[in-house]
Amino acid sequence: MLTFVASILFLILGYVLYAKVVERIFGINDENKTPAYTHNDGFDFMPMSWWRASLIQLLNIAGLGPIFGAILGAMYGPIAFIWIVIGCIFGGAVHDYFSGMMSVRHKGAQYPTIVGKYLGRNVQTLVNLLSIALMVLVAAAFTAGPAELMAQVTPLNFITALVIIFAYFLIATLLPVHKIIGRIYPILGAVLIFMAVSIGIGLFFFDNPVPNLTVSNLHPGELPMWPLLMVTISCGAISGFHSTQSPILARTLKKESEGRKVFYGAMIAEGIIALIWAAAGMTFFGSTGGLQAALDAGGPAGVVNEISSTTLGTFGGILAILGVIILPITTGDTALRSSRMMLSEFLKKKDTGNQEATSKIKNLLLVLVVAAPTFYLSTIDYTFLWRYVGWSNQVVATVMLWTGAIYLLQNQKFHWICSIPALFMTAVVSTYIFYAPEGFSLPYSLSMILGAVIWLAVLGWFIAQLVKYKSVKHKNPNVVSEAS
Repeated sequence: MLTFVASILFLILGYVLYAKVVERIFGINDENKTPAYTHNDGFDFMPMSWWRASLIQLLNIAGLGPIFGAILGAMYGPIAFIWIVIGCIFGGAVHDYFSGMMSVRHKGAQYPTIVGKYLGRNVQTLVNLLSIALMVLVAAAFTAGPAELMAQVTPLNFITALVIIFAYFLIATLLPVHKIIGRIYPILGAVLIFMAVSIGIGLFFFDNPVPNLTVSNLHPGELPMWPLLMVTISCGAISGFHSTQSPILARTLKKESEGRKVFYGAMIAEGIIALIWAAAGMTFFGSTGGLQAALDAGGPAGVVNEISSTTLGTFGGILAILGVIILPITTGDTALRSSRMMLSEFLKKKDTGNQEATSKIKNLLLVLVVAAPTFYLSTIDYTFLWRYVGWSNQVVATVMLWTGAIYLLQNQKFHWICSIPALFMTAVVSTYIFYAPEGFSLPYSLSMILGAVIWLAVLGWFIAQLVKYKSVKHKNPNVVSEAS
């Protein structure tokens, strides 16, 4: 139990202390007018209170990610706590802050546009395809599960449930941000927090105490911790999906100083939620072997239902069912919304300026382009979808961290807060794709060697960037390339 409590305290300290360091290095200025005012269109760009934006951001980036991912990560034992804390403070929260604040500084631009500015057009084209593919996979994966559960607990069949969910998607995605997202999602964000806090309190009354720290790998399937743990936990520590969601709220900030609360703060809150569910997974079933048996019997949704029902009674069971249905649907909704924004920026002619078109017909067509393949993918194997979500998600996160590093490097700021986690995540995704069954499924030792080769190549590229910008600084120490 001591490790669990200490982990939560470290996350809180991370927000209190390190978030301010990151904010200071980034260099906020509340005199700058935010896109919510300079591009106010009453649709995507409009001012919103920071507390409302924070709850929406938490719901958008979380859904069931920090619950399901943390439960699966719990099979590695208490070492999962270490990754959640370190990954969240130094990786995930920094990633979310830069993806949000760089969007604020670049007139509410979407993730691929920001990447293109700092890593080049070729990378932007690749990231456009990868990001939209990730959005489709996330929306499909986070729709199939709720539809299956709706079919189990209601008279509806699976396809009918899917049709209802997608009808909601179209309505929510085509309405101005304040109509549904701004009004209802803060409430659902509070529900997510309530579920976690209730289970967190219940942990102190379980028959088995939360295990204390051990660096041993307790996975019953003897799967290697590196790099699988970092991809398995995903959203609870760092997630590239967040970089596609942050620009939605970047278009609503009233001032730059709110970014620490909305972006960094929401990720810390998600990390705490992940810690609670990881602890519950380790504790409730007595051992990682018991957790594995529960997952085999009912999957992550069944584990959530059993823990919630036992801990909170009938109310907990109802809350768990509602959570497993509603929370992923809201993530699917905002995934499609951000896809629509990305496509709009991608297809926009250069001479149209930076104001995003708000034509209802155009928005409908853009949503249908991504909704159609999403609907189809929702009808196939859910576990197949989720395997590909994990790796592509972390690749997107890695690219965002490199984008932040180059942004800081160009502006002669302390880039290591982004470049160190970027190097770490580069090693993770490079090794994972060779070893994982959805990748090349190569032997572990060979995967480690090939991953190291890619890592060294990326390191060489980054050293070249350091030399390049050091030379620029030497020639003109006052040069600053940051967009106004």
